[in-house]
Amino acid sequence: MGYSDIYREWQTDPEAFWMKAAEDIHWYKKPSKALFDENAPVYEWFSDGLTNTCYNAVDRHVEAGRGGQLAIMHESPITHSTKGLTYRELRDRVASLAGALKMRGVEKGDRVIIYMPMIPEALEAMLACARIGAVHSVVFGGFAAHELAVRIDDAKPTAIIAASCGLEPNRVVHYKPLLDEAIEQAEHKPDFCVIFQREQEVAKLVEGRDFSWHGFQYGVKPADCVPVEGNHPAYILYTSGTTGQPKGVVRTTGGHLVALQWTMKNIYNVGPGERFWAASDVGWVVGHSYICYGPLIAGAETLVFEGKPIGTPHAGVFWKIIQNHRVKSFFTAPTALRAIKREDPKGEWIKRYKLHDLQALFLAGERADPDTIKWAQEHLNVPVIDHWWQTETGWAIAANPIGVETLPVKIGSPSVAMPGYDVHILDEGGHEVPDGTMGAIAIKLPLPPGTLQTLWNAEERYRKSYLEHFPGYYETGDAGYKDEDGYLYIMARTDDVINVAGHRLSTGAMEEVLAAHPDVAECAVIGVHDDLKGQLPFGFLCLNSGSDRKPEDVIAECVYQVRDQIGPVAAFRHACIVDRLPKTRSGKILRATMQKIADSEEYKMPATIDDPAILDEITAALRDAGYAKVREPQ
Repeated sequence: MGYSDIYREWQTDPEAFWMKAAEDIHWYKKPSKALFDENAPVYEWFSDGLTNTCYNAVDRHVEAGRGGQLAIMHESPITHSTKGLTYRELRDRVASLAGALKMRGVEKGDRVIIYMPMIPEALEAMLACARIGAVHSVVFGGFAAHELAVRIDDAKPTAIIAASCGLEPNRVVHYKPLLDEAIEQAEHKPDFCVIFQREQEVAKLVEGRDFSWHGFQYGVKPADCVPVEGNHPAYILYTSGTTGQPKGVVRTTGGHLVALQWTMKNIYNVGPGERFWAASDVGWVVGHSYICYGPLIAGAETLVFEGKPIGTPHAGVFWKIIQNHRVKSFFTAPTALRAIKREDPKGEWIKRYKLHDLQALFLAGERADPDTIKWAQEHLNVPVIDHWWQTETGWAIAANPIGVETLPVKIGSPSVAMPGYDVHILDEGGHEVPDGTMGAIAIKLPLPPGTLQTLWNAEERYRKSYLEHFPGYYETGDAGYKDEDGYLYIMARTDDVINVAGHRLSTGAMEEVLAAHPDVAECAVIGVHDDLKGQLPFGFLCLNSGSDRKPEDVIAECVYQVRDQIGPVAAFRHACIVDRLPKTRSGKILRATMQKIADSEEYKMPATIDDPAILDEITAALRDAGYAKVREPQ
């Protein structure tokens, strides 16, 4: 069956489609049906089935005779260490930690916050929670104390599992003082904390509250897997809300298992014993779905990487790891690829390594600009698959399902909607727009299994944030269009569509043109206030490493390119050269914050910002251009 057949099969009988997909999962008690719609528009999947995520991700592979196969491979170019864990070793370690949590009173439904770097123990902590039916909430390691405190008060964890520190290329990030400060600030206090002590920094433990990782588990009886209902929360993952108050996305167990198993086979074409690497972090949704759960549910080997795409130690570290571990499918963010391209525009580092086993490169997290895709296609000589999804959905809304068939790649498009997603392009009034016309991207309800069921303790906020604007649809918050073949084009967040003299223009389309300039490594476009036209586009350009061009020449050429390819209607006249762009730790460019700075509005320092100092550079560049008259971060 090809993609069209499978998508049609889902459309014709979604219930049968998902019940068939559920057969690839182990159930203690099989669900009576797939979709439970009694509380529509809040839907549930496989609610009356009984299953366990940890059993599906670990134990069943051991029982199938593959206990000696590698489950996790840890690569840390920062500590110069490589370490592998087999499925049997992983099961025993997870059962031990789960037993210790249980002995200390953690029960099914209790929350546990995990605050750890990219080490195997982070995955062990996630799986140990799943083993006993506890609901984990992973908070990105090194997150500010205040932001961690907000999440403690929202999730009200029984326990917190943390590491003593995290490691950056040139510094140690002190996790434990941040954790102590967060607990001090939070109204809710956990019963206890478990601290994994790393060699690089041994943290001071608070007597009576803190336990060392190994001491905590000493002499404890390992825990068995606890069957949980299909609608039992697997985890809470916080995503920053527009109000600054984080939104706790709730993923439930049955749908999560079914969806991830389906995607590993059909989208990534990875099965038992094969090697999959998602170069992300367990603090983000990619880390949940495709570092921890997806590969292990599929019985594959997953890579856990503690490092950066450049500087640990060089711009070839990704290709070295893909060669050494014979990675079949590799998944990273466009921002990581752009960083490598900027350091290595001619692909010299790629030529040093043999990537014989690599079948495809997958990109998600930010718009993948055509120039970066072309660079990767040319130098890697494998399909470069852009796909589009969100923290809320947990897996791809649109993708090229190479496990089914490799569809023609259209550069600039994440391809086509996956089964379960009925994607529509709507105008402000909720009416479908013609092919090729930009509008708001919305998905007809119900969303498929594995997507968010609600927000933690905030169902009304869930309805208001996602379901209210377009009744009967989930509002993605993204803008774009479909072509005549059904390929989607994601052009911007709806907030990033700017209005120039009544014309709605996509900043993403302008960024595509700018990124195609041979001297431009990375760029961003924002809308700045203009008394006459409402808004005008303003560009930020980062130049390739080694470029010796005059900034004013590059800017002039970029202005000409936008005028030539988009037209005078874009009114693109202003840009500046900067060394770097402000981003979140997951690589998203903070365009909304940059726009507030340009328009001299107050703004809240984003909790997820990678390096706050970059905003000073952006502010200085905008002031030189006549914008950003005041700067008042909250």
